Amino acid sequence: MILEMKVPSPGESIKEVEIATWLVKDGDYVEKDQAIAEVDSDKATLELPAEASGIITLKAEEGDAVAVGAVVCLIDTSAAKPSGSAPAEVKAEAPKVETPKKEEVKSAPVAEKTYATQAPSPAARKILDEKNIQPTEIVGTGKGGRITKDDAVNAVPSMGTPTGGTRGSERTKLSMLRRKVAERLVSAKNETAMLTTFNEVDMTAIYALRAEYKDAFKEKHGLGLGFMSFFTKAVTRALQLFPDVNSMIDGQEKISYDFCDISVAVSGPKGLMVPVMRNAETLSFRGVEAEIKRLAIRARDGQITVDEMTGGTFTISNGGVFGSMLSTPIINPPQSGILGMHNVVDRAIVKNGQIVIAPVMFVALSYDHRIIDGRESVGFLVAVKEALENPVEILMGGNAKKALEL
Repeated sequence: MILEMKVPSPGESIKEVEIATWLVKDGDYVEKDQAIAEVDSDKATLELPAEASGIITLKAEEGDAVAVGAVVCLIDTSAAKPSGSAPAEVKAEAPKVETPKKEEVKSAPVAEKTYATQAPSPAARKILDEKNIQPTEIVGTGKGGRITKDDAVNAVPSMGTPTGGTRGSERTKLSMLRRKVAERLVSAKNETAMLTTFNEVDMTAIYALRAEYKDAFKEKHGLGLGFMSFFTKAVTRALQLFPDVNSMIDGQEKISYDFCDISVAVSGPKGLMVPVMRNAETLSFRGVEAEIKRLAIRARDGQITVDEMTGGTFTISNGGVFGSMLSTPIINPPQSGILGMHNVVDRAIVKNGQIVIAPVMFVALSYDHRIIDGRESVGFLVAVKEALENPVEILMGGNAKKALEL
């Protein structure tokens, strides 16, 4: 029986995918549920599992765009599985290359130097050596092209013409995911009134909390106590104080949400992924860290689904893990705001009238000015700053141990 394998729908709005990589060859025997290909959609890279066991016949090439529901391969389910001990194919014996006997190996004749080789005269050689000039860099005017003393005296050292370096280039097709990301980024720049506001956060209190509780948190929950849980809690609180930042435009209407689905930008093998933490406002510190770890592992292993990257209401992007000091993050449409985190650097700041050294992070909020006014955007970022600089009182209800479930 010949089974036609068709492209399944990765998501409601996806009409076609691209064959990124075939993991098997034409004529291979495949097992049911074995991954046979990686396919790119405009939102994620997914594995395509075999629907049955049998001999596979490929019907699409790598790089082909294939419509959802189209046939990409055939599987002959009646074919017997090849014996493991039998060779898959008989390879022709490679022709033997006879090595000549030692006495038969003759040395290539060595060309004798003549005037035509542009060999400099002894006097010219001495002058060229003093000038650090190679004979091949000048043209001799002597008999047969020989370099004379006058040639060497008049020679000018090379001004450094590039030689010996590689000049190659390579042209490769962008994946469907990368093309879609590029399209969305340009769309966000061209179709929104994007503006960015900045602030700085004194991370002293968070550093102190992590130093005091991170070991106990790790031992109790098996999770690291990172910055993301503090920032997520601060952001969800600020979104509830400034609901316009948790809204988006749909045509001539504004859609406001009473929940906070936070998109978190993470780096995956195929590029940037933005999975979503659902109802992040209800998650504890442990809940946020566990969900971020789960999503990051799935993104890293290429197991993230389209549903897990759809529907966020606000995005947090941490460029600080790559060393970024400051940036203007681009809105993730149709959302109206994105918070950019950056690296933490010891800086001189003023506290109680004194100049002190403190760990400081610059933060940036990019927002769609069509729906979010300056008062809301600045107020939102100030609320995030206040919560991060006083986390025990504002984010933990005055009891850090209870908030961390220790």
